[in-house]
Amino acid sequence: MQTKASLQDYLLHHAKMRPEAVERLLQHTQTRECEKGEILMHVGQVCRQTFFVETGLLRLFSTDSKGREHVLQFAPENGWITDRSSLYFNEPSGYQIDAIVVTRVRVLEESFFGKARELSPVFRRFNEQLLQNHIRHLQHRINLLIGADAETRYMDFVQRYPDLMLRVPQWMIASYLGITPESLSRVRRDLAEKNFKK
Repeated sequence: MQTKASLQDYLLHHAKMRPEAVERLLQHTQTRECEKGEILMHVGQVCRQTFFVETGLLRLFSTDSKGREHVLQFAPENGWITDRSSLYFNEPSGYQIDAIVVTRVRVLEESFFGKARELSPVFRRFNEQLLQNHIRHLQHRINLLIGADAETRYMDFVQRYPDLMLRVPQWMIASYLGITPESLSRVRRDLAEKNFKK
């Protein structure tokens, strides 16, 4: 189910920033309305922005030499998305960010995070926690991709992102899981049969 989020509420309740600091910080952001399929970052572009999703859904993905897309991340409401390697190392990105549905985002330029740390000491700790959570998630996902079967990967996705099952096309979910759409259909069919027999 699609919900609404706001960067203001997120910074107040998750980052525990003071209202006056949040109000000043929001002046360093822009709101962008994105159509379905609109590209926010192109392959080969040096990433200069981070996006906070207020409504809608974004994805970060690459495309291989055979034209197959490989989804690295989905970002629903209250989600952050960027190419961290490109952003921090100032190098061309190998990824693209686009909108899966009509989406509204807050656009954060590079200067946003420096200004946030200047206005609020607690933001530095919060930003470090975000990064640590991102690393932990990537480690878990890599472990699944190299050591788990398709059913285990799918069940992990369902448990972590139950609301995305009805919002994301099945072929994109298959891409995220590192399996073919046919394999995903087979996994879903097998699980349905198991549940029917219970």
